[in-house]
Amino acid sequence: MAAIDALLKNMLEKGGSDLHLTVGLPPKIRASGSLQPLTDQPLDAAGMEALLREICPPRRWQDFLERKDLDLAHEITGVARFRGNYLYNHWGQAAVFRQIPAKILSFEDLKLPEALKKLCHLDQGLVVVTGPTGSGKSTTLAAMIDYINTHLSRHIITIEDPIEFVHPVKKSVIVHREVGEHTESFAAALKGAMRHDPDILLLGEMREMETIKLALGCASMGMLVFGTLHTNNAPKTVDRIINTFPAEEQNQVRVMLAGCLAGVVAQLLCKRVPKGRCAVHEILLTHEALPNTIRSGQIANIRAIIESGGADGMVTMDTSLMNRVKDGTIEAKEAYMKAANKALFAPLLKPGDLEGGH
Repeated sequence: MAAIDALLKNMLEKGGSDLHLTVGLPPKIRASGSLQPLTDQPLDAAGMEALLREICPPRRWQDFLERKDLDLAHEITGVARFRGNYLYNHWGQAAVFRQIPAKILSFEDLKLPEALKKLCHLDQGLVVVTGPTGSGKSTTLAAMIDYINTHLSRHIITIEDPIEFVHPVKKSVIVHREVGEHTESFAAALKGAMRHDPDILLLGEMREMETIKLALGCASMGMLVFGTLHTNNAPKTVDRIINTFPAEEQNQVRVMLAGCLAGVVAQLLCKRVPKGRCAVHEILLTHEALPNTIRSGQIANIRAIIESGGADGMVTMDTSLMNRVKDGTIEAKEAYMKAANKALFAPLLKPGDLEGGH
C-alpha cells in the first residue's frame, strides 16, 4: 500500500472530499465545505516528495518536474478513485486529491432537474456544464452519460485529464481517453475523434482556444458534444466562449455558436440543512430566439430567454436558490451569498446572518 493511501482512507472515514498537501502544514481535508487538519504533524519537503513520487509513473514524474503541474488519477483498489493535481508553490511541491465516487450517481441520486434528460436525448449540438472548481460538474456529467448509457445505444468518446468516472458496459460503447497517457492533448484527441465515428464526445475541460474551436466544429458536424467551463451562469458562458477568440474571429465564432449551442447548465454547490451539500442549477435550453441573440451579440438578452422558458425547464440560478430556500434545503444566508440579485434574498435573512464581514 502506498503511504498516501493511509491519508486518503483517513479522509474518507472523516467524510472528506479533498485532501490538501502543502510543505510546512499538516495534511488538511475538506469536509462539508470547510478545511480541517487531518493530523497534527506538518509535512516536510522530503516527506512530500516521497508521498507524491511513490504513486506517479516515472515518465509523468519527469513531466511534473519540468512543467511544475500535473494531473493524474490514483486508485485504492476496492476503496475509491482520486483525481490528483501536483503543483509547485512558494514552499515547494504540493498536491490536492479529490475523491471520485466509486458509484456513478444517477439522476435520481443527485436529484437533477428533469430538463437535463432532454439534453441527453439530443442528436447533435454543444452542451456546456459550467461552475466553479469543486461545484460537481464532473459528477453531473457522469450522471448524464450514465443515463445515455442506460437508455440509448451510442458511441461515446470521453477525453479527460485525468479519467475520472469509468463507465461500465450497458447499451452504449464508451471509449475513455486520458490526455498525457492515450493522447497528446485535448485538441489532438478531438481531431482524432472526428475519424472515429462518435455520436457523443465528452471533453473534461474546454481550456484553450483550439479545443473550443474544434468542439464547435464537431458540434456543427452533427455530433453531440459535452464540455465544461469555469463560469457561473449562462450569459457569462456564451461570453467566455466568444471572448476566447481574437476580435477578428469573434463574428465567425458567434455564427458557429448560434448554430450549435444546445444548452448551458450552470451549477453551484450549497451547504445543505442540516449537513452535506446540494447542487443548484441555472439551465438554458434551445429556443427560437437564442441563435439570433448570440449572432447579434446581445448576450444580456439570454437572461430574458431563460426567465420566459420556465415551461420548457429553463430556470435562473436565483430562482433555483429561492426554490431551495423555500423547501428548506438550504438557509437564506447561503442563498444570499451565492445569488446574483442579493436584494431578492435580503428580506429572508435572520438578524446577525451577515456579521463577520459578509
